[in-house]
Amino acid sequence: MTLSLVHVALQTPSHSGVGDLLSYASERPLSPGTLVRVPLGTREVLGVVWDADEAPGELPDGATLRPIAGVLDGVAPLDASWRRLVGFAARYYQRALGEVALAALPPQLRDLRPEQLARRLRRPAKGAGDTSRTIENIALSAEQESVRARISSEKGPFLLFGSTGSGKTEVYLRCVQEMLEADPTAQALVMVPEINLTPQLEERFAGRFAPRFGPGAVVSLHSGMTNPQRLASWLAAHGGSARIVLGTRMAVFASLPGLKLIVVDEEHDPSYKQQESARYSARDLAIWRGREQGAKVILGSATPSLESWYASRPATAEDPEGGRYVRLHMPSRIGAGALARVRRVDMNQQPRRTVFSAPLLQAITERVARGEQSMVLLNRRGYAPVLHCVDCGWKSDCPHCSAHQVFHKTDRTLRCHHCGYTVRVPYHCPTCGSPDIHPMGRGTEQLEEQLGALLSEVLRPDRTPARIARIDADTTKAKGALEAQLAQVHSGEVDVLVGTQMIAKGHDFRRITLVAAVQPDGALFSSDFRAAERLFALLMQAAGRAGRDAAYMAAQAVHGTQPEMWVQSFHPQHAVFEALRKHDYEAFAAQQLKEREEAAMPPFSYQALVRADARTQEVAQGFLTAATAAAHAAQLPGLPDGTVILFPPVPLTIQRVANVERAQMLMESSSRATLQRFLAAWQPILQATRSQPEHKGLIRWLVDVDPLAI
Repeated sequence: MTLSLVHVALQTPSHSGVGDLLSYASERPLSPGTLVRVPLGTREVLGVVWDADEAPGELPDGATLRPIAGVLDGVAPLDASWRRLVGFAARYYQRALGEVALAALPPQLRDLRPEQLARRLRRPAKGAGDTSRTIENIALSAEQESVRARISSEKGPFLLFGSTGSGKTEVYLRCVQEMLEADPTAQALVMVPEINLTPQLEERFAGRFAPRFGPGAVVSLHSGMTNPQRLASWLAAHGGSARIVLGTRMAVFASLPGLKLIVVDEEHDPSYKQQESARYSARDLAIWRGREQGAKVILGSATPSLESWYASRPATAEDPEGGRYVRLHMPSRIGAGALARVRRVDMNQQPRRTVFSAPLLQAITERVARGEQSMVLLNRRGYAPVLHCVDCGWKSDCPHCSAHQVFHKTDRTLRCHHCGYTVRVPYHCPTCGSPDIHPMGRGTEQLEEQLGALLSEVLRPDRTPARIARIDADTTKAKGALEAQLAQVHSGEVDVLVGTQMIAKGHDFRRITLVAAVQPDGALFSSDFRAAERLFALLMQAAGRAGRDAAYMAAQAVHGTQPEMWVQSFHPQHAVFEALRKHDYEAFAAQQLKEREEAAMPPFSYQALVRADARTQEVAQGFLTAATAAAHAAQLPGLPDGTVILFPPVPLTIQRVANVERAQMLMESSSRATLQRFLAAWQPILQATRSQPEHKGLIRWLVDVDPLAI
């Protein structure tokens, strides 16, 4: 029998030194993209047959090949465009090919033998619920129609810059519909930044498209699904029966052979950047995939990332080419609803330790009495960031991290939000025995409690007490908890909603007329150069939750109601709040880009980080220092002429997590291509440095290309 040589991508991390592809023997020729099970050491694992031109060279003399254990014939081979996407992501983000390829597949596929998969494929596919009622299209406004027409007639990629409530989702729906109706094999990918936004989007898409294209036309892909659910959605997308895939960042790797349109909603959101393993940006990969696969790409946001805003700059005399993206603008709210009026409270003029200023409390009280809803934003969960002993100064530090344990009053625990270490709250100071220990700072639990006390005498129009609810990562752990809490808000059972940033994005609250940010100042003086951009985006998104229903606001206008965004700050005249007051993203972006250009920061330069984790900080920094010296000695691309700058290693802001010390070093270049050449040439040097005896205490190292946090 003649055996065929096949090259297989396996899930081996880049630092393992195994290489991108391993060779096996097969009794029959196998097409690239075929899913196979192969032996690896003593295990049997899932692999993907890869293109021969990317395979290693000749086998050493005397080498023998292990045979493939099985072929998953029930799944069609992954096509060339998918393999090119994976290959690009692996190269650009400096990861092993198989690590990216296998992570992009549903977890359950890794455990199924061919006969198990065959049984799974024989099960009938589940539909998307009731499809008996067709939800008709909503009439587009003139702005929406103009944008739709341009997307239809131009190539893109497009940056849809639309104010909150301008109807971006309806534009997405109409573009998807137009594309699906024009091509019976076409598929669309629609991405949102967070899991909690997928159920409402799925309901809207299924209601619009399931009656037209069948109950399985719309599927979701995100980490909140069970493994069988993810496998079913992936198979439907891969086979072409799913016409629309809705998902979070992982969905950018979905196998979609008929892909013709990609939508990235809230494209500015940092959640699109993976923070573990291969640290890819789903937004940036969407742009690359759209260009490579001939699909149109729409990036949508009311507060675009500065990178996307700069990439969509119009041509000028000084810059005749302009940006690569087509900028589309929808400034008006649907139904002519007014944007929230921004009210700033100078906390320097308030009594010390004031949490809710008197005018803000009065405004919330008036809204409760009129049956309107308010939203209070604080981006810190728990009751208080730290417990503190008045007598000796003890603080509730985590024994395993260089961070405090957060006080959670509801279950009387101290919990580290970095490593998860949890202990009961002590009755006495562990250091001096004093019973005088108190919470310092505030979290959402404490805000909820204080509001409850402050509004205890306030009655709703039906003469019942005000009702306060909290939505954050602690209250939404249980399955279905978030949906149940959001349903209470939508039905009017909640008068004041307290929460973290998860309530500020994307939700269509129809009766909220007031939004308040009570402690936003922390981001103003952060060492992270993106902090101001993130704060402005968060506050603009939060302000957009107020006054979304023009008809409701018109009915409430008899009481003098208008949508308001309240900001309590010790620096009320800061440029961020000035731009927020005018809802002027364009002025804010211009000022930020000018500062970035003067400082040669992204998008005017390109960055990467190398992080080292070790048992001691000395070992972590020593590895990075040695690898830097070796790079200079080898005169890697960009170093001799200074086009790549390597900065000295430093500890991370939170230096120790779970008893692991962390250090990082930054590299920067004005050329993306030069930085990529340097990183590719540095990989073997990092591997060699890691194997030296003096770096034995190193646990791991990783590269983060285009980092969002430094």
